[in-house]
Amino acid sequence: MGRIYQTPEERPMDLRIAPHQNLINKVVATITRHSMLSGGEKILVGLSGGPDSVCLLSVLSALRERFVLEISAVYIDHEMRPNETGKEIEFCRNLCQRLNVPFYTKAVNVKSYTRDRKMNMQEAARQLRYRTLEEISHDIGADRIALGHTADDQAETLLMRLFRGSGPTGLSGIPPVRKTIIRPLIDIGREEIEKFLGDEKTEHITDSSNLKKSYLRNKIRLSLIPTLKEYNPDLIDTLSKTAAIFRDEERYFETIVTKALMKLISRKTDSRIELFLAPLEIMDKAIMRKVLRRAVDETKGLRGISFIHIEDIIDLIKSGDSGDRIYLPKGIRVIKEYSIVILTSELPATLGSYSLSVPGEVILKEAGILIKSSLNTRSESQAREDNDRWTASGIFDADKLKYPLVVRRRKDGDFFYPAGFGKRKKIQDFFVDEKVPRDERDRVPLVISGNDIIWVVGYRGDQRFKVGEGTEKVVRFEVKKIRD
Repeated sequence: MGRIYQTPEERPMDLRIAPHQNLINKVVATITRHSMLSGGEKILVGLSGGPDSVCLLSVLSALRERFVLEISAVYIDHEMRPNETGKEIEFCRNLCQRLNVPFYTKAVNVKSYTRDRKMNMQEAARQLRYRTLEEISHDIGADRIALGHTADDQAETLLMRLFRGSGPTGLSGIPPVRKTIIRPLIDIGREEIEKFLGDEKTEHITDSSNLKKSYLRNKIRLSLIPTLKEYNPDLIDTLSKTAAIFRDEERYFETIVTKALMKLISRKTDSRIELFLAPLEIMDKAIMRKVLRRAVDETKGLRGISFIHIEDIIDLIKSGDSGDRIYLPKGIRVIKEYSIVILTSELPATLGSYSLSVPGEVILKEAGILIKSSLNTRSESQAREDNDRWTASGIFDADKLKYPLVVRRRKDGDFFYPAGFGKRKKIQDFFVDEKVPRDERDRVPLVISGNDIIWVVGYRGDQRFKVGEGTEKVVRFEVKKIRD
């Protein structure tokens, strides 16, 4: 009776790959170390025809019996090199036929995607590529998506992110495993791959775009790394190990960050997250960075915030006053309030138009306030004290007003005569001088009489409608907040 092998790594090596035992053993070690496969999986391989993906498909095909794998491959046409694509698809199809691997192709329009989203073409191609891989994987029922990233890709990625100012998370590089995506060649150098293909007499195709120095990654690959190797011949291995160290440290911090975040979240939606300030303000900066980064990553509408933006958020938390805010790319705002800090990409509410009778009241749901109007004699009005900004400037000569009053947001060209200032002033200039946050300006109510602004609610009344010596009747406004 033959031996029963309990794990994939215990199964005997196919004799056909014995001449290349070293590379195969390294791939098996990587698969085992990162638990990429347990045996019996259906795998979709991303195949471009380049040396890395050809090596990946060849190695996984050689390991097919050992890991009991069902393998398929897909070529994604980015529609950016029409003169080369046909040849590459034909090459990949023939390779898959020789290896007895089902082959798929899928075209994606990168240029259109880039234009519609106003983004970098390489990033657009990356997003479409991963989306397409996931769609095809789902359609064919694959358990894993295998990609041909190598140790050289890892080194290039680390250098790119270092130049862009990434923190430890970015410097951890390309993850060997991310959800269903596996990268079995992540510990294999490009020179090893080329030797493997040469020894096997396995052809591959060179993508012409990989030779263009207009891309940062290509500049690093073709110019910088060869120069750095003069100082460290083992540069690729060194940088790959450095990325692995960062990943190990990140995993340790993840536990701490998870526990901290559970105590910090006050409220959360897809586009907004609120964090309690009390524990956050005194948190060590290194942990605070990671907590904020995770908060951003878990809120879909906040993606796009970079390391430098995290530093700006920390400065706001530690040094800003209640009500202070910062504006980040993609419409993201960070607002510090009395007990919480809010990160949001939600569009600020804009005030509608409301009619206000005297006496009467109106609820302005967008501003979160209620305005109540009353008609008084001048003596009645003077007998009441106004101790806050909501009512102190909300007192006007009733005989100078035209009814009904209207409450609305600002419009282009709006102006008034601020009490105590006397001169005409544009509402836009007034908001700037009063430091009204720009995302709040369309929520500030203006009380209108006829065509004139009589009150910028909560800020200043109009000089022309103020109570004077001849005033007999007074319109008085009181404002109450209806939510925090």
